[in-house]
Parts: sequence; C-alpha cells; structure tokens
Amino acid sequence: MTVSIEAGRGAAAPGDAFNGDCPGRTVLNHVCSRWGTLILLSLRDGPVRFSALRDTIGGISEKMLSQNLRTLTRDGLIERSVEPDSPPKVSYALTDLGRELTIPLEGLLDWIGSRTIEVVKAQRRHDRQHKPGA
Repeated sequence: MTVSIEAGRGAAAPGDAFNGDCPGRTVLNHVCSRWGTLILLSLRDGPVRFSALRDTIGGISEKMLSQNLRTLTRDGLIERSVEPDSPPKVSYALTDLGRELTIPLEGLLDWIGSRTIEVVKAQRRHDRQHKPGA
C-alpha cells in the first residue's frame, strides 16, 4: 500500500485504507484486532484444534474465538477442516495468504514485546502529568 499526503481524499482506490470507503479498512479491522492477530500468529506452526487455540490465547471466550475464526476464514486467511469422527475433530490452519500475513504480524508482536516497558513508562508519565487537579 502506498501512502501519500493525499491519502484519504477522493474515490477509494483498492488498498487505500486511509480512504473511509476502502474495503481494505475491513481487512485492517479483522487482521489488526487483538484477537485476529493472536489467532493468526497461533496458527504459524501448523493446524490447531479449536480447544488448543482457546487455551493458547489467554482471555478469549469461545464465542469470540468462533466469531473471529469465521471472519478470518471468510477473508481467506485461514481454512477450517473437519475430520469425521464422533465428535467431529475441527482444526484450523493458515492459507498461503494467511502465512504471508504472519511475517509482518510477527514483526509487530516482536516490537510490542521489546517496547512494552517503554510504552508503559510513557503512559505512567503522561498520567502523572495530566492528573485532574495537577
């Protein structure tokens, strides 16, 4: 995606997420949501069953996991496979498109991991400086 000063003006070009009418905004929302990013990165090493995904991603409810899996499947980033068994065994895996996407997402997660302490310190400084009555 090319970004320019003029981004966000005029008709929506495919991939111009700065434009409010761009369908890329929907993709951005799905991929960059907390759960979307964590689900995609949890599938990096191969197919994973629903319960293992739920257990890997702390704090996600089954309902939220299900909703995000459906969305990411619809977006073509993951695929769902069902093994006929009793009960059926359902697993999820990245598509080629999803695997490609995990590369920049890993960089984002690495950055967050290495810079979280600095961000938290900045938040605390800001909060001290902007306390009501200060």
